[in-house]
Amino acid sequence: MIISHEHRFIFFAIPKTGTHSVRQALREHLGPDDLEQVGLFENKRFPFPELAEHTTGHITAEQIRPVLGDDMFNSYFKFAFVRNPFDRFVSYCAFISRNGQAFVNNPQFVMSEVLTRIKPVGHLLYRPQYEFVCDRDKVLQMDFVGRNESMQASYDAICARIGIPTTQLGKANASGPRRDYRDYYTPALVDLVRAQYQDDLTLFGYEFDDESQS
Repeated sequence: MIISHEHRFIFFAIPKTGTHSVRQALREHLGPDDLEQVGLFENKRFPFPELAEHTTGHITAEQIRPVLGDDMFNSYFKFAFVRNPFDRFVSYCAFISRNGQAFVNNPQFVMSEVLTRIKPVGHLLYRPQYEFVCDRDKVLQMDFVGRNESMQASYDAICARIGIPTTQLGKANASGPRRDYRDYYTPALVDLVRAQYQDDLTLFGYEFDDESQS
């Protein structure tokens, strides 16, 4: 998460949405009183005891709102990026298997095991995206939601809104080359992921066979 008092924005970093390049670009415009919490590539903590104990920068709207207060939370421009849940889940399975060959050799087995046996509902990277950007009633708290699938265009729009020059985003923390996410699925796996991430699919308007992925 980044909180910029100079530009009056809050950037919510949802795990597995490919936003490390967005962090890097935004850092170029942060003022001396601006804040960031992050635990990958860099190690920075907010000066808020109730949040500094977290080891990542994936802070939720529900966590930050009481810390900042309603006035600041409501008046700052709040944005995040989301990703097609079917693609994001493939990325998650590849990530947790990165130290071996399990996903490379049999991705469908790994995906099925995660969804039906392991069920890591408390794992930060497995959590639905809406949990980071909605209130407890599942009402979206963002002013703008960009898309991983059109990240540069989304970032351009964000820069125009907060009044900073845009830049070409690079790539950071990529988990390696993979095929189109749809190649990894069976009909049964589609149904399982749809059930797990139905709220994300509904809120952000994604489908399995999303035309924006073509």
